[in-house]
Amino acid sequence: MDSVAKPKTSKLLYVLIACVVAGSGILALVNETFNADPDPAATAPTAASSDAARTLDTLEVKGRSPKTGYDRTVQFGAAWTDVDRNGCDTRNDILARDLKNVTLSGDCKVMSGTLEDPFTGTTVDFVRGQQSSSVVQIDHIVPLSDAWQKGAQQLSQDQRVAFANDPLNLQAVLGKANAQKGDSDAATWLPDNRAFRCEYVSRQVTVKANYKLWVTQAEKDAMVRVLRTCA
Repeated sequence: MDSVAKPKTSKLLYVLIACVVAGSGILALVNETFNADPDPAATAPTAASSDAARTLDTLEVKGRSPKTGYDRTVQFGAAWTDVDRNGCDTRNDILARDLKNVTLSGDCKVMSGTLEDPFTGTTVDFVRGQQSSSVVQIDHIVPLSDAWQKGAQQLSQDQRVAFANDPLNLQAVLGKANAQKGDSDAATWLPDNRAFRCEYVSRQVTVKANYKLWVTQAEKDAMVRVLRTCA
């Protein structure tokens, strides 16, 4: 009898089997990646913006009151009062908080440091001096004049002084950017650095809620647009 030849497995079949095995490993890796617990830091901006959006909906929407009677020193106290009584004025407190590589004279006086300016995304060297100190300024996230026209007239003097020195409402920034902003609200000015806009608007919302200030409709619309991009 003629012997019957055993069929030979083609090389193509081996290749296909290898691909299936490898593919299973890849699918397992993909499943593991997508089913992994999310990084809390990655989801934090979404949660923060959601909280801000909910808080924004609680703010009263009204038009601006007249600016009549507004005076920074009279209505909000002398600049950079030591309201927390730690022995350092508010400006030096915020410089020490927001600058890196800070050098001090004594316990409080910030002599130099480096600012990563959140408004522009640029790095600025700060050196205290008659001509150089203004390169870095302290911005009121919610400007005092804006607050005055949107409810601060109804606050007590002590509340307005607290508002003007509230660390949540203060940020060391590039002086030119601070001057450009002036007393604008979110409807007319936002930081050039888009990466900071979510925090900027969220802080405005929180500060206004804390001091029972209102927003205009245009301002609220602008805030909503920013907060929608944060997710």
